[in-house]
Amino acid sequence: MIDTELARFSERPLTLLRRTLGTRKEIRGKVRRASHTLANYANPKRVAGRFERLQVLGYIGGGPNRTQFIFGSMDMFRFFIVPCAADYYRSKNITFAFHALLRFLDDPASMMDPTGFMSHRDAIIGHLMQVTHADPVYDLQLLAAIDDGLSELESQLLQIIDGTHPRAESIGAIIEDAEYHQRLLEHVREFMADPAHCKPLLRENVANNPHFGEIAGTFGDLPSAIGYFASLPDRPLPALRRLLRTRKFPRPQARAVEPAANDSERADGNAPHHVEGGQAA
Repeated sequence: MIDTELARFSERPLTLLRRTLGTRKEIRGKVRRASHTLANYANPKRVAGRFERLQVLGYIGGGPNRTQFIFGSMDMFRFFIVPCAADYYRSKNITFAFHALLRFLDDPASMMDPTGFMSHRDAIIGHLMQVTHADPVYDLQLLAAIDDGLSELESQLLQIIDGTHPRAESIGAIIEDAEYHQRLLEHVREFMADPAHCKPLLRENVANNPHFGEIAGTFGDLPSAIGYFASLPDRPLPALRRLLRTRKFPRPQARAVEPAANDSERADGNAPHHVEGGQAA
């Protein structure tokens, strides 16, 4: 259902562009967040602590190497993020390319890092608030590894809802679901209270589409996504060959992965792993 009272549906495209571009002060903040992401790409050791924290939390194991991480993120982008989002926005009569432009103007950093590992805390939070997510749990798990990440998300959601957030004008020009932020706030609080039993908050085209639902089982949470990345070829040339030859999302095969934070079922109550659909190279 389309809410025609939302700015996304009621305002002219040029007005939306001006709103998402923001003021000079806001643009400086965008440049800082983008620079932070680029610096982390150039020197991944800057986010080593985040990886270590995720390991302590049990969301990732030893992890993929750099080649697997790069090519895995490409698969995430081409098999899940883009087609799933395009399908959703098409159902809302929203032009996906223009929507992506609004998102970029709102915060370029949110478009530079599909995995979120290299992003500033506020870039991850802004991304969660500007996009009706297929399943937010991946980003919640990322924020759990950042000091005050989840509590800051909760605080900023409250500001978005009451209209006092510094980016309320910009995000308000993008969001197409009037109830999304309230649902997300409730989901965040549920996750903070008990991540192991937090029920998924699936976007409608994931909940109702078996194809996207299956792919979300691989890329929708950190343990599954990292397990997929680690299953790919670990050297650049074989990884590139696979990338060029694989045009469709490969059917999952059984593999051991860390349990998702919103997955309370385990084959063994004391076991740190369970078997779930994944991808072999």
